[in-house]
Amino acid sequence: MEAMVQPRSPADVENGGGGAYRWAVDGGRRAVGGGLRGRLDALRELIALSRTRLDGRTLEGAGRVLETADERYRLSGEHTVVAIAGATGSGKSSLFNALAGANRSQVGPRRPTTAEPVACVWPGSRPGSDGLLHRLGVPTHRRHVPADGSSELRGLILIDLPDHDSSATEHRAQVDRMLELVDAVIWVVDPEKYADAVLHERYLRPLAGYAEVMFVVLNQVDRLPGDAADQVVDDLRRLLDEDGLALGEHGEPGAAVLALSAATGRGVGELREALGQFVAERGAADRRLAADVDAATERLRSVYVAQSRVGLTERARAEFDDRLAEAVGAVATGRAAERDWLRYAERACGSPWSRMRTRTRMRMRGRRGSRWGAGGFGAGTTDVGMTGAGTTGAGATGVGASRGGGTGVGAAGVGRTDAVRSAAARGRRLGRAGAGRSQDGRAAAGQACAGRSRTGWNGEEAEELTASGRTGMRPGPVGCQWAAGHPRADEAAAGAGGAPAVDGRAAARPVVEHAVRTVAAEAAYGLPAPWAHAVRDAADRGAYGLPEALDKVAADAEESLRGGPAVKPRWWTVAASLQGMLSVLQVVGVLWLLGAVTGVGDATAWISGLLPAVLGSVGGPALAWMCRVVARGPARRYGQDAERRLRSAAAACGRARVLEPVAAELLRYREVREQYAVASGV
Repeated sequence: MEAMVQPRSPADVENGGGGAYRWAVDGGRRAVGGGLRGRLDALRELIALSRTRLDGRTLEGAGRVLETADERYRLSGEHTVVAIAGATGSGKSSLFNALAGANRSQVGPRRPTTAEPVACVWPGSRPGSDGLLHRLGVPTHRRHVPADGSSELRGLILIDLPDHDSSATEHRAQVDRMLELVDAVIWVVDPEKYADAVLHERYLRPLAGYAEVMFVVLNQVDRLPGDAADQVVDDLRRLLDEDGLALGEHGEPGAAVLALSAATGRGVGELREALGQFVAERGAADRRLAADVDAATERLRSVYVAQSRVGLTERARAEFDDRLAEAVGAVATGRAAERDWLRYAERACGSPWSRMRTRTRMRMRGRRGSRWGAGGFGAGTTDVGMTGAGTTGAGATGVGASRGGGTGVGAAGVGRTDAVRSAAARGRRLGRAGAGRSQDGRAAAGQACAGRSRTGWNGEEAEELTASGRTGMRPGPVGCQWAAGHPRADEAAAGAGGAPAVDGRAAARPVVEHAVRTVAAEAAYGLPAPWAHAVRDAADRGAYGLPEALDKVAADAEESLRGGPAVKPRWWTVAASLQGMLSVLQVVGVLWLLGAVTGVGDATAWISGLLPAVLGSVGGPALAWMCRVVARGPARRYGQDAERRLRSAAAACGRARVLEPVAAELLRYREVREQYAVASGV
């Protein structure tokens, strides 16, 4: 049975509802002390916050304590319920009668003698004892009043319980039930059974935390000769100390240990006086409930108290960001952007003749690639030619989604740019059939799916990338458009020499999964098992779809770099102008020399034409070399900026999907830990 308690609203507390823990109007009870009230409220809030993280059986005991507190404070606060418990033949009923001043409970040699609880009520200034007796289950015909009607015990409800070691099972069950409901207990032992293991192991030791609402009475001391009673009391104190029961000595709080004889009345007056002072304080119910809260929070300690300091360190966050950056290929992206910047600079600052040579070479290669694409692979095998796919060494199948400017639909190679056709042809010649190896050791076929070609920027880049037979692509967007097993991917793989298609996510997905597992383990370290499980679940939920999200981040970063630098440096324009002037000088000088050689001009004027020819021929390459040297610094900064942007975008994606849900779980744990600290009175 799950004992769950709903949290009280602030309005209930302000209006004196159960959340405020005030006695009923007719009970005359003042409000509970702020300490206990705060602990009960914290325990209630603790249960509300933990309901989705812990099972009902774990919280059942704490919920039962709150129900008991609510029920007790709805009843009379004028009365203190004290039970007399003991073993068979210990003299419980005799002591009950001695305190009541009359034979209210049956005494006799038959065992067990007490079959039902018997109550004796000392009337208080206000009524309210009936509700408490009804809660305890004391029959009406077993309720009595004291014979003398003394006022020193006013407000006391004394209960004579059945034997806790009775042969009747229902008697023992009744004792156990009522011990959970009374405010205080008087344990009665005799010289023969004061060390009984059942008493100590089943009751006194587990109830050691209730010492402040407990009396231990050694009865029948009249049977002990001489100073034997003192020796037995000393031994009883030793046993109680071994049970962990604090003893009220020298004014310290704890259980009171008394020796008396109910038969002769010796010591009964001392017990009556102690009870009178105890009842007059009107604090037994609060002490009992405080002990209940102590016991409940101690049982919950293992599910709320961490073994060490918990939380994500900056180092763990940084390592998580680094792994995500590795997954999206941030370093490779920065290097590729740096190379692109250098190529743009070289093209902008190169001589007109070098640019003309490059365009002519690309047109020739483009025509060869077009002829191969139309008849080499077969029409209609791919929807969209993948830019630079031939560079992967996977047989130039053209499998994948075009991101580099290839827009043709239909036969493979149809509608590609010249650069793409050249790249495909070049890759077919240089790449190996089947899955090659990229520059960083990953499967090149996987890179073809996950990588991005840069050929759409200028017509020259594909030549640079394919010249060495490498992909030149960044290792790792986590996802790809076509995973292995897609019909067209399989078909393309078959056309590439029968090599199986490789999922582009194969290289980076394990990196992401490892990053998530590592950060989840770091966050869950030291947490109690239920909260550690909740943190790992939050990380797992956030990791679902994270590879695809990182793939989109990498694609967006690729797209932002596709057009090259947003702002072209001015010195590119200056260098290009100087290259034009040097080319003009070169042309003028060459024409001057030709005129001198052919006799069109003065034969002695060749020296005048030699200077501009040499200046134009040597100055152009020298200026291009100087521009390459000067471009290294800006290119490096451009690449670092591209890497930093991609790294930041991947880190933001990881924070939103993994770190923030994990942090929310850790924050929830801190909240319940604070409530637990208040509830436990720490």
